Amino acid sequence: MKKKIIAFTILMMLPLITVAMAEMKEGSGSITPYVGGYLFEGNQDLEHSPVFGLRGGYNFTQCLGLEGYLNYVQSEYESLAGNPDMDVLGFGVDGLYHFLPEQRLVPFLALGVGITHYDPAGMDTDDRLTLSYGGGLKYFLTENMALRADVRHVMPFNDHYNDLLYTVGLTFTFGGEKEKVETMVSEPAAAVEVVRDSDGDGVLDDRDKCPETPSGVKVDEDGCPLDSDGDGVYDYLDKCPGTAAGVEVDKDGCPLDSDGDGVYDYLDKCPGTAAGIEVDEDGCPLDSDGDGVYDYLDKCPGTAAGVEVDKDGCPLQPMEKEIIAKGRVTLNVQFDFDKDLVKPEYHEEIGRLAAVLKKYPDIMITIEGHTDSVGEPNYNEQLSQRRANAVKNYLVEKFGIDEKRLTTKGYGEIQPIESNATKEGRQKNRRVDAVAEYEYVIKE
Repeated sequence: MKKKIIAFTILMMLPLITVAMAEMKEGSGSITPYVGGYLFEGNQDLEHSPVFGLRGGYNFTQCLGLEGYLNYVQSEYESLAGNPDMDVLGFGVDGLYHFLPEQRLVPFLALGVGITHYDPAGMDTDDRLTLSYGGGLKYFLTENMALRADVRHVMPFNDHYNDLLYTVGLTFTFGGEKEKVETMVSEPAAAVEVVRDSDGDGVLDDRDKCPETPSGVKVDEDGCPLDSDGDGVYDYLDKCPGTAAGVEVDKDGCPLDSDGDGVYDYLDKCPGTAAGIEVDEDGCPLDSDGDGVYDYLDKCPGTAAGVEVDKDGCPLQPMEKEIIAKGRVTLNVQFDFDKDLVKPEYHEEIGRLAAVLKKYPDIMITIEGHTDSVGEPNYNEQLSQRRANAVKNYLVEKFGIDEKRLTTKGYGEIQPIESNATKEGRQKNRRVDAVAEYEYVIKE
Protein backbone atom coordinates (compact mmCIF):
# COMPACT_ATOMS: atom_id res chain seq x y z
CA MET A 1 0.00 0.00 0.00
CA LYS A 2 2.80 2.42 0.91
CA LYS A 3 4.50 1.73 -2.44
CA LYS A 4 1.28 2.67 -4.26
CA ILE A 5 1.05 5.91 -2.24
CA ILE A 6 4.62 6.83 -3.24
CA ALA A 7 3.99 6.21 -6.96
CA PHE A 8 0.63 8.00 -6.91
CA THR A 9 2.08 11.07 -5.17
CA ILE A 10 4.88 11.41 -7.72
CA LEU A 11 2.57 10.94 -10.72
CA MET A 12 0.09 13.53 -9.42
CA MET A 13 2.84 16.16 -9.15
CA LEU A 14 4.42 15.65 -12.58
CA PRO A 15 1.82 17.70 -14.58
CA LEU A 16 2.86 20.82 -12.60
CA ILE A 17 6.19 21.03 -14.44
CA THR A 18 6.69 24.40 -16.15
CA VAL A 19 9.56 25.69 -18.23
CA ALA A 20 11.90 28.19 -16.57
CA MET A 21 15.57 29.09 -16.24
CA ALA A 22 18.05 26.45 -15.03
CA GLU A 23 17.67 26.10 -11.28
CA MET A 24 19.84 23.15 -10.25
CA LYS A 25 23.50 24.19 -10.20
CA GLU A 26 26.55 22.00 -10.38
CA GLY A 27 28.65 22.33 -7.23
CA SER A 28 25.88 23.94 -5.17
CA GLY A 29 24.97 23.14 -1.56
CA SER A 30 21.58 23.13 0.12
CA ILE A 31 19.87 23.17 3.53
CA THR A 32 16.25 22.03 3.94
CA PRO A 33 14.30 22.23 7.22
CA TYR A 34 11.14 20.13 6.95
CA VAL A 35 8.03 18.84 8.73
CA GLY A 36 5.66 16.04 7.88
CA GLY A 37 4.26 12.76 9.08
CA TYR A 38 5.61 9.27 9.89
CA LEU A 39 3.40 6.21 9.38
CA PHE A 40 4.54 3.11 11.30
CA GLU A 41 3.64 -0.37 10.11
CA GLY A 42 0.65 -1.67 12.06
CA ASN A 43 2.44 -4.49 13.89
CA GLN A 44 4.86 -2.00 15.48
CA ASP A 45 1.97 -0.85 17.72
CA LEU A 46 2.98 2.84 17.28
CA GLU A 47 0.73 5.76 16.45
CA HIS A 48 1.27 7.74 13.27
CA SER A 49 3.03 10.93 14.35
CA PRO A 50 4.47 14.27 13.16
CA VAL A 51 8.10 14.39 12.09
CA PHE A 52 10.60 17.27 12.16
CA GLY A 53 13.98 17.29 10.51
CA LEU A 54 16.79 18.86 8.55
CA ARG A 55 18.52 17.89 5.30
CA GLY A 56 21.84 19.15 3.98
CA GLY A 57 23.21 18.29 0.57
CA TYR A 58 25.71 18.85 -2.22
CA ASN A 59 25.13 18.62 -6.01
CA PHE A 60 28.05 17.05 -7.87
CA THR A 61 26.31 17.77 -11.19
CA GLN A 62 23.00 19.34 -12.15
CA CYS A 63 21.40 15.89 -11.90
CA LEU A 64 23.35 13.97 -9.26
CA GLY A 65 23.55 14.94 -5.58
CA LEU A 66 24.21 13.56 -2.09
CA GLU A 67 22.23 14.56 0.99
CA GLY A 68 22.41 13.86 4.73
CA TYR A 69 19.34 13.94 6.89
CA LEU A 70 18.31 14.04 10.56
CA ASN A 71 14.70 13.70 11.71
CA TYR A 72 12.82 13.28 14.98
CA VAL A 73 9.48 11.60 15.74
CA GLN A 74 7.67 11.38 19.11
CA SER A 75 5.09 8.62 19.05
CA GLU A 76 3.11 6.53 21.58
CA TYR A 77 2.39 2.84 21.95
CA GLU A 78 -1.25 2.20 21.08
CA SER A 79 -1.97 -0.91 23.16
CA LEU A 80 0.35 -0.64 26.19
CA ALA A 81 -1.10 0.63 29.43
CA GLY A 82 -0.63 4.35 29.87
CA ASN A 83 0.42 4.73 26.22
CA PRO A 84 4.14 5.23 26.94
CA ASP A 85 6.12 7.51 24.64
CA MET A 86 8.50 6.35 21.93
CA ASP A 87 11.14 8.78 20.67
CA VAL A 88 12.44 7.88 17.19
CA LEU A 89 15.56 9.57 15.83
CA GLY A 90 16.61 8.88 12.25
CA PHE A 91 19.79 9.93 10.47
CA GLY A 92 21.57 8.84 7.32
CA VAL A 93 22.46 9.77 3.76
CA ASP A 94 20.47 9.76 0.46
CA GLY A 95 21.63 9.80 -3.13
CA LEU A 96 19.42 12.04 -5.32
CA TYR A 97 18.93 12.05 -9.06
CA HIS A 98 17.20 15.17 -10.46
CA PHE A 99 15.14 15.09 -13.66
CA LEU A 100 14.64 18.26 -15.74
CA PRO A 101 17.27 20.20 -13.75
CA GLU A 102 16.82 23.27 -15.96
CA GLN A 103 13.13 23.68 -15.12
CA ARG A 104 11.50 25.58 -12.31
CA LEU A 105 9.81 22.39 -11.06
CA VAL A 106 12.39 19.62 -10.63
CA PRO A 107 11.29 16.03 -9.89
CA PHE A 108 13.83 13.69 -8.31
CA LEU A 109 14.34 10.13 -7.07
CA ALA A 110 16.13 9.23 -3.84
CA LEU A 111 17.82 6.10 -2.46
CA GLY A 112 19.51 6.00 0.93
CA VAL A 113 20.73 4.15 4.02
CA GLY A 114 20.65 5.23 7.63
CA ILE A 115 20.19 4.39 11.29
CA THR A 116 16.90 4.64 13.20
CA HIS A 117 17.31 5.05 16.98
CA TYR A 118 14.28 3.95 19.06
CA ASP A 119 14.12 5.25 22.69
CA PRO A 120 10.99 3.89 24.40
CA ALA A 121 10.05 5.27 27.81
CA GLY A 122 11.18 2.91 30.55
CA MET A 123 12.77 0.45 28.07
CA ASP A 124 16.16 -0.17 26.54
CA THR A 125 17.05 1.84 23.46
CA ASP A 126 17.34 0.10 20.10
CA ASP A 127 19.20 1.02 16.87
CA ARG A 128 18.23 -0.39 13.48
CA LEU A 129 19.85 -0.16 10.06
CA THR A 130 17.34 1.18 7.48
CA LEU A 131 17.04 1.32 3.72
CA SER A 132 14.81 3.97 2.16
CA TYR A 133 13.75 4.95 -1.32
CA GLY A 134 11.26 7.38 -2.85
CA GLY A 135 11.20 10.73 -4.57
CA GLY A 136 9.88 14.24 -4.53
CA LEU A 137 9.65 17.63 -6.18
CA LYS A 138 11.45 20.95 -5.80
CA TYR A 139 9.67 24.06 -6.97
CA PHE A 140 11.98 27.10 -7.16
CA LEU A 141 10.45 30.32 -5.95
CA THR A 142 13.67 32.23 -6.58
CA GLU A 143 17.08 31.31 -7.89
CA ASN A 144 18.18 30.06 -4.45
CA MET A 145 14.95 29.09 -2.67
CA ALA A 146 12.53 26.26 -3.43
CA LEU A 147 9.47 24.59 -1.93
CA ARG A 148 10.08 20.88 -1.50
CA ALA A 149 7.93 17.77 -1.02
CA ASP A 150 9.30 14.28 -0.27
CA VAL A 151 7.93 10.80 0.27
CA ARG A 152 9.98 7.76 1.39
CA HIS A 153 9.43 4.07 1.93
CA VAL A 154 11.53 3.32 5.06
CA MET A 155 12.47 -0.30 5.81
CA PRO A 156 14.17 -1.05 9.17
CA PHE A 157 16.06 -4.33 8.70
CA ASN A 158 15.87 -5.93 12.17
CA ASP A 159 12.16 -6.76 11.98
CA HIS A 160 11.59 -5.98 8.30
CA TYR A 161 9.06 -3.23 8.95
CA ASN A 162 7.62 -1.04 6.18
CA ASP A 163 7.19 2.60 7.27
CA LEU A 164 6.21 5.67 5.26
CA LEU A 165 7.69 9.15 5.69
CA TYR A 166 6.19 12.18 3.95
CA THR A 167 7.44 15.75 4.41
CA VAL A 168 7.33 19.29 3.06
CA GLY A 169 10.06 21.84 3.53
CA LEU A 170 11.88 24.89 2.25
CA THR A 171 15.22 24.42 0.47
CA PHE A 172 17.92 27.11 0.49
CA THR A 173 20.73 26.71 -2.06
CA PHE A 174 24.09 28.41 -2.16
CA GLY A 175 27.23 28.38 -4.28
CA GLY A 176 27.45 26.44 -7.52
CA GLU A 177 28.64 27.23 -11.00
CA LYS A 178 27.76 30.72 -12.16
CA GLU A 179 26.62 31.56 -15.67
CA LYS A 180 29.59 32.64 -17.69
CA VAL A 181 29.40 36.19 -18.94
CA GLU A 182 31.44 36.99 -21.98
CA THR A 183 33.32 40.26 -21.77
CA MET A 184 33.33 42.26 -24.92
CA VAL A 185 36.72 43.77 -25.59
CA SER A 186 36.56 46.78 -27.79
CA GLU A 187 39.16 47.09 -30.49
CA PRO A 188 40.51 50.23 -31.97
CA ALA A 189 38.21 51.53 -34.64
CA ALA A 190 39.39 50.65 -38.12
CA ALA A 191 39.32 53.01 -40.97
CA VAL A 192 35.79 53.35 -42.35
CA GLU A 193 35.38 51.66 -45.73
CA VAL A 194 32.56 52.76 -47.99
CA VAL A 195 30.61 49.73 -49.28
CA ARG A 196 28.89 50.14 -52.61
CA ASP A 197 25.84 48.56 -54.25
CA SER A 198 27.19 48.06 -57.75
CA ASP A 199 24.06 46.56 -59.33
CA GLY A 200 21.65 48.89 -57.52
CA ASP A 201 19.42 46.11 -56.18
CA GLY A 202 19.41 47.45 -52.63
CA VAL A 203 21.87 44.86 -51.26
CA LEU A 204 25.41 46.08 -50.58
CA ASP A 205 28.23 44.38 -52.45
CA ASP A 206 29.74 42.80 -49.33
CA ARG A 207 26.50 40.84 -48.76
CA ASP A 208 25.37 40.43 -52.38
CA LYS A 209 25.57 36.75 -53.44
CA CYS A 210 24.30 37.57 -56.93
CA PRO A 211 26.20 40.63 -58.17
CA GLU A 212 25.30 42.20 -61.52
CA THR A 213 21.57 41.48 -61.19
CA PRO A 214 19.75 43.23 -64.09
CA SER A 215 18.21 46.57 -63.22
CA GLY A 216 14.65 46.47 -61.95
CA VAL A 217 14.67 42.77 -60.99
CA LYS A 218 13.24 42.10 -57.52
CA VAL A 219 15.76 40.34 -55.25
CA ASP A 220 15.84 38.59 -51.86
CA GLU A 221 17.93 39.51 -48.81
CA ASP A 222 21.02 37.96 -50.41
CA GLY A 223 20.67 40.09 -53.54
CA CYS A 224 19.55 37.16 -55.72
CA PRO A 225 16.53 37.31 -58.06
CA LEU A 226 13.42 35.67 -56.65
CA ASP A 227 12.50 32.07 -57.54
CA SER A 228 9.00 31.78 -56.13
CA ASP A 229 8.33 28.18 -57.20
CA GLY A 230 11.83 26.96 -56.27
CA ASP A 231 12.50 25.31 -59.65
CA GLY A 232 15.94 26.89 -60.05
CA VAL A 233 14.83 29.42 -62.69
CA TYR A 234 14.52 33.04 -61.53
CA ASP A 235 11.03 34.55 -61.72
CA TYR A 236 12.02 37.18 -64.30
CA LEU A 237 13.17 34.36 -66.63
CA ASP A 238 10.52 31.76 -65.68
CA LYS A 239 7.95 31.22 -68.45
CA CYS A 240 6.03 28.71 -66.32
CA PRO A 241 5.66 30.26 -62.85
CA GLY A 242 4.04 28.20 -60.11
CA THR A 243 5.56 24.85 -61.15
CA ALA A 244 4.85 22.17 -58.53
CA ALA A 245 7.68 21.36 -56.11
CA GLY A 246 10.13 18.68 -57.29
CA VAL A 247 9.12 18.80 -60.97
CA GLU A 248 12.09 18.82 -63.35
CA VAL A 249 12.06 21.87 -65.63
CA ASP A 250 13.91 23.18 -68.68
CA LYS A 251 15.93 26.41 -68.95
CA ASP A 252 12.69 28.41 -69.25
CA GLY A 253 11.29 26.99 -65.99
CA CYS A 254 8.71 24.82 -67.76
CA PRO A 255 8.15 21.12 -66.93
CA LEU A 256 9.71 18.70 -69.40
CA ASP A 257 7.63 17.18 -72.22
CA SER A 258 9.98 14.52 -73.57
CA ASP A 259 7.66 13.11 -76.25
CA GLY A 260 6.39 16.53 -77.34
CA ASP A 261 2.72 15.62 -77.09
CA GLY A 262 1.79 18.74 -75.14
CA VAL A 263 1.42 16.95 -71.81
CA TYR A 264 4.21 17.50 -69.26
CA ASP A 265 6.20 14.41 -68.26
CA TYR A 266 5.07 14.51 -64.63
CA LEU A 267 1.44 14.35 -65.81
CA ASP A 268 1.97 12.05 -68.82
CA LYS A 269 0.60 8.54 -68.21
CA CYS A 270 1.78 7.38 -71.64
CA PRO A 271 5.36 8.65 -72.04
CA GLY A 272 7.15 8.02 -75.31
CA THR A 273 4.13 8.62 -77.58
CA ALA A 274 5.22 8.80 -81.22
CA ALA A 275 5.43 12.25 -82.80
CA GLY A 276 2.23 13.58 -84.35
CA ILE A 277 -0.13 11.26 -82.45
CA GLU A 278 -3.17 13.02 -81.00
CA VAL A 279 -3.41 12.43 -77.24
CA ASP A 280 -5.87 13.02 -74.40
CA GLU A 281 -5.32 15.07 -71.24
CA ASP A 282 -3.27 12.22 -69.72
CA GLY A 283 -0.90 12.14 -72.69
CA CYS A 284 -2.28 8.83 -73.99
CA PRO A 285 -3.24 8.24 -77.67
CA LEU A 286 -6.95 8.46 -78.38
CA ASP A 287 -9.09 5.31 -78.42
CA SER A 288 -12.37 6.63 -79.82
CA ASP A 289 -14.27 3.34 -79.84
CA GLY A 290 -12.93 2.22 -76.43
CA ASP A 291 -11.80 -1.20 -77.63
CA GLY A 292 -8.35 -0.92 -76.03
CA VAL A 293 -6.52 -0.30 -79.30
CA TYR A 294 -5.32 3.26 -79.92
CA ASP A 295 -6.86 5.01 -82.93
CA TYR A 296 -3.56 5.26 -84.79
CA LEU A 297 -3.19 1.46 -84.56
CA ASP A 298 -6.86 0.58 -84.97
CA LYS A 299 -7.59 -1.00 -88.36
CA CYS A 300 -11.27 -1.33 -87.53
CA PRO A 301 -12.36 2.02 -86.03
CA GLY A 302 -15.88 2.37 -84.73
CA THR A 303 -16.11 -1.11 -83.24
CA ALA A 304 -19.28 -1.44 -81.14
CA ALA A 305 -18.88 -1.32 -77.37
CA GLY A 306 -18.15 -4.64 -75.69
CA VAL A 307 -17.03 -6.42 -78.84
CA GLU A 308 -13.84 -8.42 -78.31
CA VAL A 309 -11.10 -7.36 -80.72
CA ASP A 310 -7.67 -8.48 -81.81
CA LYS A 311 -4.43 -6.50 -81.62
CA ASP A 312 -5.47 -4.53 -84.70
CA GLY A 313 -8.76 -3.48 -83.12
CA CYS A 314 -10.85 -5.72 -85.35
CA PRO A 315 -13.61 -7.97 -83.97
CA LEU A 316 -12.57 -11.56 -83.36
CA GLN A 317 -14.23 -14.18 -85.56
CA PRO A 318 -15.98 -17.05 -83.74
CA MET A 319 -13.30 -19.61 -84.59
CA GLU A 320 -10.53 -17.15 -83.76
CA LYS A 321 -12.17 -16.31 -80.43
CA GLU A 322 -12.63 -20.00 -79.58
CA ILE A 323 -8.98 -20.81 -80.31
CA ILE A 324 -7.81 -17.88 -78.21
CA ALA A 325 -10.14 -18.69 -75.33
CA LYS A 326 -9.86 -22.50 -75.29
CA GLY A 327 -6.83 -23.38 -77.42
CA ARG A 328 -9.05 -25.89 -79.23
CA VAL A 329 -11.81 -25.81 -81.80
CA THR A 330 -13.98 -28.64 -83.15
CA LEU A 331 -14.07 -28.07 -86.90
CA ASN A 332 -17.36 -28.57 -88.68
CA VAL A 333 -15.73 -31.12 -90.95
CA GLN A 334 -17.31 -34.57 -91.01
CA PHE A 335 -16.64 -37.62 -93.14
CA ASP A 336 -18.68 -40.34 -94.76
CA PHE A 337 -18.47 -43.83 -93.31
CA ASP A 338 -15.05 -45.38 -93.89
CA LYS A 339 -13.95 -42.34 -95.98
CA ASP A 340 -11.17 -39.76 -95.63
CA LEU A 341 -12.24 -37.42 -98.42
CA VAL A 342 -12.88 -33.76 -97.44
CA LYS A 343 -16.23 -32.95 -99.00
CA PRO A 344 -16.73 -29.54 -100.70
CA GLU A 345 -19.31 -28.32 -98.17
CA TYR A 346 -16.55 -28.23 -95.54
CA HIS A 347 -14.00 -26.25 -97.55
CA GLU A 348 -15.30 -22.94 -96.16
CA GLU A 349 -14.84 -24.17 -92.57
CA ILE A 350 -11.24 -25.14 -93.28
CA GLY A 351 -10.78 -21.74 -94.96
CA ARG A 352 -11.77 -20.02 -91.71
CA LEU A 353 -9.05 -21.98 -89.89
CA ALA A 354 -6.58 -20.98 -92.58
CA ALA A 355 -7.51 -17.31 -92.05
CA VAL A 356 -6.69 -17.62 -88.36
CA LEU A 357 -3.35 -19.24 -89.18
CA LYS A 358 -2.47 -16.47 -91.62
CA LYS A 359 -3.46 -13.77 -89.14
CA TYR A 360 -1.31 -15.30 -86.41
CA PRO A 361 1.86 -16.61 -88.09
CA ASP A 362 3.29 -17.92 -84.85
CA ILE A 363 0.40 -20.23 -84.05
CA MET A 364 1.02 -23.98 -84.26
CA ILE A 365 -1.86 -26.41 -84.90
CA THR A 366 -2.35 -30.11 -84.19
CA ILE A 367 -5.10 -31.60 -86.35
CA GLU A 368 -6.79 -34.51 -84.58
CA GLY A 369 -8.75 -37.14 -86.55
CA HIS A 370 -11.59 -39.26 -85.10
CA THR A 371 -13.93 -42.10 -86.14
CA ASP A 372 -17.05 -43.76 -84.86
CA SER A 373 -16.89 -47.15 -83.15
CA VAL A 374 -17.80 -49.30 -86.17
CA GLY A 375 -14.92 -51.54 -87.20
CA GLU A 376 -11.67 -52.70 -85.64
CA PRO A 377 -9.91 -50.21 -83.33
CA ASN A 378 -6.58 -50.49 -85.20
CA TYR A 379 -8.25 -49.85 -88.51
CA ASN A 380 -10.20 -46.91 -87.08
CA GLU A 381 -6.99 -45.37 -85.73
CA GLN A 382 -5.40 -45.57 -89.20
CA LEU A 383 -8.58 -44.11 -90.77
CA SER A 384 -8.61 -41.19 -88.32
CA GLN A 385 -4.95 -40.50 -89.16
CA ARG A 386 -5.80 -40.34 -92.88
CA ARG A 387 -8.65 -37.91 -92.16
CA ALA A 388 -6.33 -35.60 -90.19
CA ASN A 389 -3.74 -35.75 -92.97
CA ALA A 390 -6.44 -34.90 -95.54
CA VAL A 391 -7.32 -31.66 -93.73
CA LYS A 392 -3.62 -30.81 -93.33
CA ASN A 393 -2.97 -31.34 -97.04
CA TYR A 394 -5.93 -29.11 -97.92
CA LEU A 395 -4.54 -26.30 -95.75
CA VAL A 396 -1.11 -26.61 -97.33
CA GLU A 397 -2.18 -27.02 -100.96
CA LYS A 398 -5.21 -24.69 -101.02
CA PHE A 399 -4.14 -21.90 -98.65
CA GLY A 400 -0.35 -22.17 -98.62
CA ILE A 401 0.00 -22.85 -94.91
CA ASP A 402 3.53 -23.95 -93.99
CA GLU A 403 3.27 -27.65 -93.19
CA LYS A 404 5.87 -27.19 -90.41
CA ARG A 405 3.15 -25.43 -88.47
CA LEU A 406 0.81 -28.40 -88.77
CA THR A 407 0.97 -31.78 -87.08
CA THR A 408 -1.58 -34.59 -87.23
CA LYS A 409 -2.74 -37.24 -84.81
CA GLY A 410 -5.31 -40.01 -85.29
CA TYR A 411 -7.26 -41.06 -82.20
CA GLY A 412 -9.57 -43.58 -83.82
CA GLU A 413 -12.76 -44.20 -81.86
CA ILE A 414 -11.51 -43.41 -78.34
CA GLN A 415 -12.68 -39.76 -78.09
CA PRO A 416 -16.34 -39.64 -79.17
CA ILE A 417 -18.34 -36.43 -78.68
CA GLU A 418 -21.70 -38.15 -79.18
CA SER A 419 -23.08 -41.63 -78.56
CA ASN A 420 -22.10 -44.22 -81.15
CA ALA A 421 -25.44 -45.97 -80.54
CA THR A 422 -27.20 -43.68 -83.04
CA LYS A 423 -26.61 -42.88 -86.67
CA GLU A 424 -26.51 -39.16 -85.95
CA GLY A 425 -24.01 -39.65 -83.12
CA ARG A 426 -21.72 -41.79 -85.27
CA GLN A 427 -21.80 -39.13 -87.99
CA LYS A 428 -20.66 -36.40 -85.55
CA ASN A 429 -17.90 -38.60 -84.24
CA ARG A 430 -16.42 -38.92 -87.76
CA ARG A 431 -14.69 -35.53 -87.48
CA VAL A 432 -11.46 -33.55 -87.06
CA ASP A 433 -10.46 -31.12 -84.29
CA ALA A 434 -7.81 -28.39 -84.32
CA VAL A 435 -5.71 -27.85 -81.20
CA ALA A 436 -3.61 -24.66 -81.04
CA GLU A 437 -0.52 -23.78 -79.09
CA TYR A 438 -2.47 -20.67 -78.27
CA GLU A 439 0.13 -18.86 -76.19
CA TYR A 440 1.37 -17.57 -79.52
CA VAL A 441 -2.06 -16.26 -80.54
CA ILE A 442 -1.90 -13.21 -78.29
CA LYS A 443 1.77 -12.48 -78.98
CA GLU A 444 2.22 -9.11 -80.65
